[in-house]
Parts: sequence; C-alpha cells; structure tokens
Amino acid sequence: MKSFVALALVSLPLAALAAGTFTLESAEVKPGATIAAAQLYKGFGCDGANVSPSLAWKNAPAGTKSFGVTVYDPDAPTGSGWWHWVVFNIPPGTTSLPKGAGDVKKKLMPKGAIQSRNDYSAFGYGGPCPPPGDKPHHYQITVFAVDVDKLPNAKNDAVSAALAGFDLGSHTLAKATLTGLYGR
Repeated sequence: MKSFVALALVSLPLAALAAGTFTLESAEVKPGATIAAAQLYKGFGCDGANVSPSLAWKNAPAGTKSFGVTVYDPDAPTGSGWWHWVVFNIPPGTTSLPKGAGDVKKKLMPKGAIQSRNDYSAFGYGGPCPPPGDKPHHYQITVFAVDVDKLPNAKNDAVSAALAGFDLGSHTLAKATLTGLYGR
C-alpha cells in the first residue's frame, strides 16, 4: 500500500507536466519589450492608434469553463494602478483574440464575451499612455482560465474593473501573463 501511495504522488506532477504550462503570446507585444505606437492610447496627450494586441494562449487546465483577459498598469500614479482592458466570460473553446478585438464597435469578440469599462471610462481597450517623464510603466497582459462559465458578480459591461478583477481572482484555475513596457 505504501508503494502505491508514493507512486500516485510521483505520477501526479508528471501528469501535470505532460499537460503543458498555460502560456500567453502576442504578435504585437513581446515580454519586456517596448509597446508599439499601434497599441498606444489616442488621447491624454498620446497619439497612438489604440489597437488592442492579438493574444493567443494554450494549455488551459482541465475544468476551464471560461477565460478572462486584463491589461493592467501597476505603475500608474493613482494609488490603485490603471485598468486598460477587462474582458470576461470568454467561451472555453477560445484560444485567441485577434488584433483590434478591444474595439467594441468591430464586434470581434467571441459570442458571450463582455468587455467592461476601463479606467479611461470607455468600453473595451484603452492603450498605454503614462504621464510624460515617468519611467517606463509595466503593462501586464493576463489571461485567466476560470472555473465558472459566467462571473457571479460581474454581470454586464457596466461592472467596475475592480469587481471583475475580484471575480476573476476568486475563480482562477491558472493564469498566464506577459508584460510590455512603455514610457514617454
């Protein structure tokens, strides 16, 4: 019996490794690299194109019932960071979002996905635009594998980024993050 228990404990991590690591990639944003003008905000003194980057993820854990995506700047001088994009209730069969999906008018999101208000008080994606003279900010792009098909408290696009973030954090099976940089 003891050898069976030891074998089962050793087999579990090997099975988890065989499934692969949950990862996130973007053609436009590379980890640790400067974010391009196409993804920057148009407004607040910035002259970007405000196009959300394409995102692709793989190896979501078993039991994933939906996904969420956030873009967050922890360096914003607000005391609470800055939410640039919050998307949730992305169907579980989804493994990517195309470039520009953050423009709610284009309707490029999978059916059922909700893009809530960002900290620019707009729906969808709002690109980087840190204050002039600040050191480069870190823009954390995160995809969450979630254990519910619909977030319980974030019910529509009027939800705050903080409440959507709370729900995502409370129901995360796994998450993958890539961080791009931008300063001006």
